[in-house]
Amino acid sequence: MNNIANKAVICDVLLQAANKDKNIVVLCSDSRGSGSMTAFANSNPTQFIEVGIAEQNLVAISAGLASCGKKTYAVSPASFLSTRSMEQVKVDVAYSNTNVKLVGISGGISYGSLGATHHSVNDIAIMSSIANMRVYLPSDRFQTKELIEKLLQDKKPAYIRVGRNAVEDVYTDGKIDFTLDKATVVTEGNDIAIIACGEMVSTAKVAADQLQTQGIKARVLDMYCLKPLDRQAIQKAAEECKGIITIEEHSCYGGLGSLVCSVVAQTCFTKVKVLALPDEPIVSGKSPQIFAHYGLNSAGIMAAVKEILK
Repeated sequence: MNNIANKAVICDVLLQAANKDKNIVVLCSDSRGSGSMTAFANSNPTQFIEVGIAEQNLVAISAGLASCGKKTYAVSPASFLSTRSMEQVKVDVAYSNTNVKLVGISGGISYGSLGATHHSVNDIAIMSSIANMRVYLPSDRFQTKELIEKLLQDKKPAYIRVGRNAVEDVYTDGKIDFTLDKATVVTEGNDIAIIACGEMVSTAKVAADQLQTQGIKARVLDMYCLKPLDRQAIQKAAEECKGIITIEEHSCYGGLGSLVCSVVAQTCFTKVKVLALPDEPIVSGKSPQIFAHYGLNSAGIMAAVKEILK
């Protein structure tokens, strides 16, 4: 069982890179602990800035430093980073095309017991609607490592959302077929396609394994790249499979399901079932409890698959 959270992997990658590149700067909004950035702050104090609980300032300062040649990583809870600082993200980062990577930690319902104020279930919709902003939801620690290493090599804005706790491995070390902005095929199959992002990919993989025992071959697509979206992988799944299930830790509006439906509607007719959080205040509780409540688990996926194939 994996006990390394994706946010901790981000810290490790940035720490190693910052030892060689003094232009890398990490900024936090009183979130170095919750963002697993304490090790970075302690090791590279001159490359770390604590802004305090001021997300708008966090983004604006990150953009200012980036305009001076710094490679900035702004780390803050996704629920606040994507809402309180939306104008700064839109204008200072995206419109100005600054080299700022926004890291939204504890995304989705990771802060489940703290309730709706801390749930981040709108960030995909918000960030993907901003021109010039890329949106990524890596699924496990190995993919997170590959993604951050690739993003360190470019100068374009991006939003990366990760959860609070460790998630089960989808891939194995050194055995991940990673290409930036291309969905990864986790399992092969033509009976049904399950398209997932973030923490839901490991859940989709479990469901696919269970479906396999029942004679149903599921193709699991890890759509970690929400924007730019791998439209070709979606269209291929729609053409080759009998139906598509999407699953995400996000509102039913403006997330992965909406994006997939848009592509399918424009390319070829295929049944699509969207598994997402409903348009209502989300209940409080631990993540597994909330997932089970809304059918965002392997049992929910299997039920949806059987419904779409009947």
